[in-house]
Amino acid sequence: MQDFIDQARKNGITLSDKGKCQFCGADYQKGIFECMNNYNEGFKLLNFNDSKFHMVRFISVDAHALQHPEIHGRWSNHFHLTRLYLLLEKNQKWDYKLSPLLSDYLNEYKSNKANEFLAIPLPLERGSVTSIDMNKATTTEECIELVKNWANEVYSAWSANHALASPIAEGFLEKNFNSKTW
Repeated sequence: MQDFIDQARKNGITLSDKGKCQFCGADYQKGIFECMNNYNEGFKLLNFNDSKFHMVRFISVDAHALQHPEIHGRWSNHFHLTRLYLLLEKNQKWDYKLSPLLSDYLNEYKSNKANEFLAIPLPLERGSVTSIDMNKATTTEECIELVKNWANEVYSAWSANHALASPIAEGFLEKNFNSKTW
């Protein structure tokens, strides 16, 4: 948990430990701290060790990170938005081996784009579905649908940046698979 606190400090953000989450607006009592805890423990209906749930895991990580960009490094936004683009727009199959490849590609990319910043949507305007909504699911299927809705809402909230994510995604596919489409 200390990592996100340190990153917020580096970003000049004071974290609130009271009331709703200051970033996504989820109705918690202990702010971002409860939001992070709920996210880290809130998917009891899904066994993320089972590969059939890996895609759901990836889009939930991306959705949560993009709803809380202030507690992550700047290039984290590029990573998570690009991966959502690949998963939602390109229907790219993903596994754990591809995440380091995308990170490596972004490291090369950013060496030529040191001054590139994504336009971060305002707090509370990054999708109305949040991690707290995962607690509403009573079945695995409901939870999966909630995560998909969450990811789509967050992705839509970041639409001003899709034009930046698209060429990153295409370059990643070209470099790693010698193909622009699947």
